[in-house]
Amino acid sequence: MMKHTKYFLILAVGLAFTFSCKQAPTDKQLIQGLKNDVVYLAADELAGRAIGTAGEEKAAQYLAIEFEKAGLEPKGTEGFLQPFTVSKPTNPHEEAVIGTDGEGVTGRNVVGFIDNQSDHTIVIGAHFDHLGMGGQGSLHRGDSAIHNGADDNASGTAALVALAKILKFEKHNSNFLFIAFSGEENGLWGSNYFVKNPTIDLETVNFMINMDMVGRLNEEKTLAINGVGTSPSFVPALDLANADSLKLVTSESGVGPSDHTSFYLQDLPVLHFFTGQHEDYHKPSDDAELINYDGLLLVVKYIDRLIDQLDQEPKLAFTKTKDSSGDSPRFTVSLGVVPDYLFDGQGMRIDGVSEDKPAQAAGLMKGDVIVQLGDSTVVDMMSYMRALSAFAKGDEATLVYERDGAKTEAKVKF
Repeated sequence: MMKHTKYFLILAVGLAFTFSCKQAPTDKQLIQGLKNDVVYLAADELAGRAIGTAGEEKAAQYLAIEFEKAGLEPKGTEGFLQPFTVSKPTNPHEEAVIGTDGEGVTGRNVVGFIDNQSDHTIVIGAHFDHLGMGGQGSLHRGDSAIHNGADDNASGTAALVALAKILKFEKHNSNFLFIAFSGEENGLWGSNYFVKNPTIDLETVNFMINMDMVGRLNEEKTLAINGVGTSPSFVPALDLANADSLKLVTSESGVGPSDHTSFYLQDLPVLHFFTGQHEDYHKPSDDAELINYDGLLLVVKYIDRLIDQLDQEPKLAFTKTKDSSGDSPRFTVSLGVVPDYLFDGQGMRIDGVSEDKPAQAAGLMKGDVIVQLGDSTVVDMMSYMRALSAFAKGDEATLVYERDGAKTEAKVKF
């Protein structure tokens, strides 16, 4: 744990570079700010920022101060904070109740506003909570340990603060609402609460941008953007904003395991930014020194340019995406692999293999590309899920995968 104590010393030294609200920040100041924010949020002293813990509350207070330093107006219900309480049901088949009354776990969103005297508002969000000491959702095998969540999602939270600093000095046609959500890891609790108890009129919201795990931009500079089908205005603007030759991998769906889903379900256009899965995901090893800070700045600047493009248009039209009606494949078995969500070739590329699962037993490895499962050809993530949905526990199937340009068959038992 001592390795993270030094981060607070670095943070103190970094105050010399702290953003001043009197002038627009330079790239050097933005990089320093991104590092300061990730280092603070992902330090052992915050113990993984699980909702309802002292670490989560410290993180919220820190972000409230950063919002104020960036020149944002408070837009929570208690200054910058919007507390909410989640009552966990005794019946496992019932959903948690999210509100402000009763006993349960208390979290807090952090909400700030730039008022440009507009009828439209762009929402920019990221979740700041993580898994605490592990438990449900952790992929760590062994004794409980602090899950620092530097990429997931201190990186997105730091990007949120950086965008607030940038947008404060740019002229735009829209207002901006910045929200750092809590309780995302437990089931989108904070964003769910916000859209049902908004601190602005949701009718004024133009679109929502969500940044979740944007700290590991790879050498190919691959940036995944989900939700591009939720407005016809999105796709034409993506390439126009791409001044840094990022490799953009897009998907249409407005539904996913992050906070943009809460806004999409309110019939609002959404975009979700993501730099890819990695072996430290939901493990104690997701630490601040592994973040690609130069890459994180590229993501921030891309989003800033994209906002410039989209803000030139009238209020964006909303369109539902194909999987929003509940017709996504449902499956009861798993291969035990982590898909590579940045892969844009034919098939489903594996980004990680879990221990003691069917894929490991069949000899599959990271980098293998599944091209057939049973009788079904696999060309992308959706076709892979459809193929998987045909099987039940105890079934056996032939799987075809590509490795180093060669196709190989393997038998899997679910």
